[in-house]
Amino acid sequence: MNRRSASSNRATPNGRASILAKIRKNVRNPEDPVRVARVADRLSRSPVGLIPARARKPHDKQVDLFCEQAVKVQASITRIKSIEDLPTALAEYLRDRNLPKKVRMGNAPFLKQAGWDKLPDFEISNGPSVGDDPVGLSHAFAGAAESGTLILESGSDNPTTLNFLPETHCVVIRASDISGDYETAWTAVREKYGKGNMPRTVNMITGPSRSGDIEQTLLLGAHGPRALQIFVVED
Repeated sequence: MNRRSASSNRATPNGRASILAKIRKNVRNPEDPVRVARVADRLSRSPVGLIPARARKPHDKQVDLFCEQAVKVQASITRIKSIEDLPTALAEYLRDRNLPKKVRMGNAPFLKQAGWDKLPDFEISNGPSVGDDPVGLSHAFAGAAESGTLILESGSDNPTTLNFLPETHCVVIRASDISGDYETAWTAVREKYGKGNMPRTVNMITGPSRSGDIEQTLLLGAHGPRALQIFVVED
């Protein structure tokens, strides 16, 4: 491209002014009373979106669907009868995959009920991950069966870094906290924190980290954990 053709592509002062004028004309005034009223009305009503037919099932079928959908996106599932069974199930999972007996987790009260003294040879530590933890353990606030998605709230009980830094992420969820759809899960968040309030972060996790950007080849662990193991507690 020569200098003349390159310069001809530049916007003239009048052209630039015309473009900016069109942008200003179409940008809505954030203080417009009609717009403000519509936003306030939507926030007050919390309208429910479309719910897929597959999510409208009896609760036991929703739990089954959650497990099926999670496996479809490369997560693994272990269903246990009570939280007291978690240490043994976790030990078996790590042993089968030749992973170290070292787990980092938050201070979630539900996880503390597991009785970790059953694993005297394990190194169990608490707090956020600093990036060198092989295995992170979290407690999911809710689950959406329609896509096998885990919903985790942030905080000292459940540090967000555990969701992303360890190569293996283990998550515990009560079967009773699994619903058919996202809408029910968001309703549970509003009920817990109060309308208009939220935890600092709500992470929605569907399977392990993966990317297919390069030549459409699926790569696990691209931006986070390479493996996701879910323990469903049949409470």
